[in-house]
Amino acid sequence: MNDTFDVAVIGAGCAGLCAAIQSGRAGAKTILIEKNGICGGTLTMCGINYPGIFNAWGKQVIGGIGWELVRKTLLETESPLPDFSDADMKSHCHHQIRVNPVVFAALADKALLDAGVEIRFHTMPGRIEREDSHWNLTLCDKDGLYNLKTKVVIDCSGDANAVKMAGYPVNLPETCQPGTLSVYAIGYEIDKLDFPALEKAFDEAVQNGELVPEDMGWSKSFNRGFFYGHGGNSNHICGINAADSEGRTRMEIAGRESILRIYRFLHRQPGLENIEFRFGSGECGVRETRTIVGEKTITVEDYVSGRIFDDAICYCYYPVDLHDEKLGLDKRHLAPGVVPTIPLGALIPRHSQGFLAAGRILSSDRLSNSALRVQAPCMATGQAAGAAGALSAKTGTDPVDLPFQDVRNLLLEHGAILP
Repeated sequence: MNDTFDVAVIGAGCAGLCAAIQSGRAGAKTILIEKNGICGGTLTMCGINYPGIFNAWGKQVIGGIGWELVRKTLLETESPLPDFSDADMKSHCHHQIRVNPVVFAALADKALLDAGVEIRFHTMPGRIEREDSHWNLTLCDKDGLYNLKTKVVIDCSGDANAVKMAGYPVNLPETCQPGTLSVYAIGYEIDKLDFPALEKAFDEAVQNGELVPEDMGWSKSFNRGFFYGHGGNSNHICGINAADSEGRTRMEIAGRESILRIYRFLHRQPGLENIEFRFGSGECGVRETRTIVGEKTITVEDYVSGRIFDDAICYCYYPVDLHDEKLGLDKRHLAPGVVPTIPLGALIPRHSQGFLAAGRILSSDRLSNSALRVQAPCMATGQAAGAAGALSAKTGTDPVDLPFQDVRNLLLEHGAILP
């Protein structure tokens, strides 16, 4: 099979699906390549179906294609739209918007097809090589290997796999933030649980090696929120770099080992004899692996000061939120009124040709990335990469040399909110 495309997007998570939709709507012949059988990434596959944050200090700061999909999902399920006029950002979590992942995924499929995007699920890149003015991609699907050509590659893999395959430099922290395997817990009544007794039993189980402290979350202690949230985004899987398939395999196995430990422990406790775990996710959610070395790099100083870059393609609002194996949770709220921005240069691998990256792999230091990695800015950076990719393919101009006003105009045309 030999195909030729303008833009190839690797990964159909929150960044990738928005990149592909934007590229397709801009008239570029676009292919979306995804290892799973569903779009949405962490939103659909990892149980984190509450994207945020689209607003800050009483106004909406992220719009565009990502918000369009979230809004359509809320309307389809007759769920209330959020109140963006709420200026109280002390508890950032209540600004995250819970959506139905099944409906979201179906609407994402429709938006991609309506934009003329060719979708290839159950497919991964095996080789990416530059030849003259295009990229040769070797893909692997269920029947084997095949090749395609594309003018532009957009890496939305979450792990910078395509950037690494193309030979561009990447950053990998010595210690990555832990992952999480979400489950849905049922079969108990909150008001009948003796939490002091459960806490004591948990501590004893940790001391005798039956449990590890992270089995119930970043607090390294008994987590009452596990029960009020019916499991959810609770446990921590530490000490594993899930950037490649070997590391990812280790994380998936370790996640299920953790869930089995906590299930066996809870099942023996009074009031939890009938507890049942159901999958809240199909795979582990990964917070951090590689980031690209970009034409620009966002630092935590840039982020917390709300620096407005001269090539800013979107806003971002989220506290610095580093999950650390030793320290627990390092959270730093932004000062009132501060809304950081993300530059186009952070989406362009340094000295690259016809290449972009979006989502959590954008060029940034660890502390800023701990905030930039969440779903709403991933959607916004994906859309920006899709716009730049389509313009690059159309004009034959490398993304770094595109007139920024052209990128800006295309994003505004498709509903983005720009600094």
